[in-house]
Amino acid sequence: MAAPVTRQVSGRADPAPVPTGPESGQPLAAAVAELPVLDASGKRVAFGALFRERRAVVVFVRHFLCYICKEYVEDLAKIPKSFLEEANVTLIVIGQSSYHHIEPFCTLTGYAHEIYVDPEREIYKRLGMKRGEEIASSGQSPHVKSNLLSGSIRSLWRAVTGPLFDFQGDPAQQGGTLILGPGNNIHFIHRDRNRLDHKPINSVLQLVGVQHVNFTNRPSVIHV
Repeated sequence: MAAPVTRQVSGRADPAPVPTGPESGQPLAAAVAELPVLDASGKRVAFGALFRERRAVVVFVRHFLCYICKEYVEDLAKIPKSFLEEANVTLIVIGQSSYHHIEPFCTLTGYAHEIYVDPEREIYKRLGMKRGEEIASSGQSPHVKSNLLSGSIRSLWRAVTGPLFDFQGDPAQQGGTLILGPGNNIHFIHRDRNRLDHKPINSVLQLVGVQHVNFTNRPSVIHV
């Protein structure tokens, strides 16, 4: 497996072949595709219906109080919908809290793409997402801006000041990133080993032919 990308660049992403692996090209089990996720209104939707018609980048996050997940999703929110539409790709975030937490989390992060929850973590389990923290070097994430102390304090503050005092998901659950569809095809899967082991966003966008996004505050350099 290639070394993790730790620096993002802006510009047009050239479509790249999706990496092969033991699960690449394998179909998603029908029983998993039929499992429900919930939208912000609590409506049940079959997981497989989310990517039945076109390819999707599906990001499973740890829990909605996790400051690392918050900052990662804040950067996902910066992906223009036009970039995704041009490549005919859907971006989906899935959490594992009650659906009541979806709208506040979207308001907090500015995320306006598709988002659902799997409150019983059934899909997490069936996809083999790790529970627990594996000690492993994950490189420097371009998406995490807070340090452990300040991020944890802000997460705790959100917990105690929120209308529902809970962790908005299992704190021990790790997430992951998949490229799925159309249909029940698995093209790529990455299971996070720890809270910092998420895939750099531009490295995932490149796999599906979506333009790179400049996640820094520096202006892009355009050659004409």
